[in-house]
Amino acid sequence: METYYDDISRLSLESSADEPPNLVIPGCVIVDGQKYLRGHGTYFNDNGELLVSTVGIAKKTNKFICIETVRSRYCGSVGDFVIGRVVEVLQKRWKVDVNARLNAILLLSSVNLPGGELVEDEQWMRENLVEGDLISAEVMSVYADGSLSLQLRDIHRKLNQGVLVSVPSFLIKKRKVHLHHFPCKITVSFGINGNIWIAPTDEEEKDCSSSGFMDIIQSLTYDTHDNIARFRNCCCLLAENKVMLFEKSLWLAYEYSLAYKVL
Repeated sequence: METYYDDISRLSLESSADEPPNLVIPGCVIVDGQKYLRGHGTYFNDNGELLVSTVGIAKKTNKFICIETVRSRYCGSVGDFVIGRVVEVLQKRWKVDVNARLNAILLLSSVNLPGGELVEDEQWMRENLVEGDLISAEVMSVYADGSLSLQLRDIHRKLNQGVLVSVPSFLIKKRKVHLHHFPCKITVSFGINGNIWIAPTDEEEKDCSSSGFMDIIQSLTYDTHDNIARFRNCCCLLAENKVMLFEKSLWLAYEYSLAYKVL
């Protein structure tokens, strides 16, 4: 079934209060493609008509038409704090999955290896980061194809002994600080890419005095396990109800959850 918008003026960047957004589905015919430019989520058919290729909201800027997807993958920008998983070790670089369309690149020259020196030796790479390792990093630049270049500064590190929760990236509220130490001795890192890391607070890590590649393993108490599970469940509950995730909303959910047992 085709839907044709005879009045293209309906497609605008700003949705009016008394008019619903232009929700479209794959196969919808938007306009005659000869008059307008094709954007993301659209394509031309053999008749020169502009069709929709994904579910979303139709947006128009002058002669340019695109589809704003309802749920899309993470699109990074410089300075973003992200949490990713190493998926491949290559020559002088790692490939990292950050929930984006393409894997991010972490160059060996962008990592401070233990000892405070940049070690130009590939044998060090697998001694520090291998496939499956989780890291926190910062987006240093964006390549022409949209892939991201990462860097590990002093505040970033390899992550271990914790729980990873993945939520839609649009639910992570951007803040100046994305790593928070809660009074219950739990540290939560909010990755802009939708990955949330929940782990016990470590004093050396809190002071940023330990190596970012040190495997910090400590004996955890029952209360610590309980709090980690409680924070994890709170993240899932907030995400399921489309509530923005940041330190205040998570802490409020945690306090309300104390009236219930963790199953």
